[in-house]
Amino acid sequence: MELSITTNPSPETYVIAISGEIDISNAGKVRDAIDLALEQPTDRVEFDFSQVSYIDSTGIGVLVGAAHHAADHKKAFGVTNAQPNVLRVAQLLGVDQEIGISAA
Repeated sequence: MELSITTNPSPETYVIAISGEIDISNAGKVRDAIDLALEQPTDRVEFDFSQVSYIDSTGIGVLVGAAHHAADHKKAFGVTNAQPNVLRVAQLLGVDQEIGISAA
């Protein structure tokens, strides 16, 4: 499934909505979207994962790095609307609290 990334910035929150599967083949594209979001003058960067059907460990690694970079930039970070299988991967890897992931 092709990965699609759309953004919806507001003065408070920069929302990145992703659709598709996140894996090693497209993790760089996700990382680029995060880097752009962190440059914006908002207090929070938020991922909407309502349309993400799969994520591998590389994608989870990108999110962990993003959470750390957001903290370095003094921004809040979170992943919302995660599908059960995506949430489970984060929980199995023990990073669900670190990346602030919540279920759909």
